[in-house]
Amino acid sequence: MTAASPTSRQDLADLLAFYASAGVDEALEDAPVNRFAEAPPRQAERAPAPPQAARENRPAQAPPAGPRLDTSAVPDAPARQSAATVPDEAQAALARQLARSAATLEELRQHMAAFDGCNLKFTAKNLVFADGNPNASLMLVGEAPGRDEDLEGLPFVGRSGQLLDRMLAAIGLDRGSAYIANVIPWRPPGNRTPTPHETEICRPFIERQIELVNPKVLVNLGGPSAKTLLNTTEGILRLRGNWRIHTTASGIAIPAMPTLHPAYLLRTPAHKKLAWRDFVEVKVKLRELGAG
Repeated sequence: MTAASPTSRQDLADLLAFYASAGVDEALEDAPVNRFAEAPPRQAERAPAPPQAARENRPAQAPPAGPRLDTSAVPDAPARQSAATVPDEAQAALARQLARSAATLEELRQHMAAFDGCNLKFTAKNLVFADGNPNASLMLVGEAPGRDEDLEGLPFVGRSGQLLDRMLAAIGLDRGSAYIANVIPWRPPGNRTPTPHETEICRPFIERQIELVNPKVLVNLGGPSAKTLLNTTEGILRLRGNWRIHTTASGIAIPAMPTLHPAYLLRTPAHKKLAWRDFVEVKVKLRELGAG
C-alpha cells in the first residue's frame, strides 16, 4: 500500500517532520527524483525450454573463438619419431635392414642401441643385449628382460637367472660355455607381456644374433621364445622335450629344444623335473655334435 501524496501545508509539514526524524537533514536537489522511474526494467522471465525434439533439431552453435596463437615465430621442436610410440611396418622394415647389415655381433649391438623404432626402448633403462660366450656351442634365448636385467643390462641375472645357472651347472656348463639372449632386448614396463607388434619389431635382431653366433644347439626358454623363433602356435607344455629346427636367413638349420622358462619353474617347482629332462637331452645332443 502506497501513501497518498500530500495535498496541504499541514501534510507537507508532517512529511518534513517525518524525514527529519529519520535523519534526513539536507536536500540534495531542488526537485524530487523518482528513483523507481530511473531503475532499469526487470529482466523478463526466462522462457520455457524448448521441447526435446526442437533441441535435437536445432543446429549446434560453434563455441566462441578464443584468441589465435601466433606460432610463426616459434621454432620447430626437435622431431621425435612417431614410431617410438606406435611401431609401424616402416620401423619393422628398418629393423630388418639394420639386422641384415650387421656383420658382427658388436655391429648388431650398436645398431640396436641406436634404433628408436620400438617404444619399449623409451621406458627401459638399458639395452639388454647378451651375456656369456659368443663362441659357445649352446645358445639360450628367453623372452624379455625383467627389472634386475634392465638395471644391469644383462639377461637372466635375477632369481630366474640364478636358477638357470644351476640348470646349466647340472649338465656341466656355465655362462662361460653358453651364450644367453632374449627375443626382446628392452624391458616392457611393469614386466608386462610384449605385444605381438613389439615382438615383430625385435624379431630381426634376435634372428640375426642367432645367425652370427651360429650355435650348434639352441634352447628356447619359454613359450614366447619358442613360438617366435620356431614359427609355431603350440603351447610350451606341448612343445617342450621335442626337438625342433630353427632355420637362419642363410639357410642353416640349428637343432632347437623348447623348454620351460626358469621364471615359470620358480612358480611351479613340480615341473623342474621336466626341465631337467630337457637339459639332459641338450647335453646328449651337444655330445653327439662333438661339442659336449
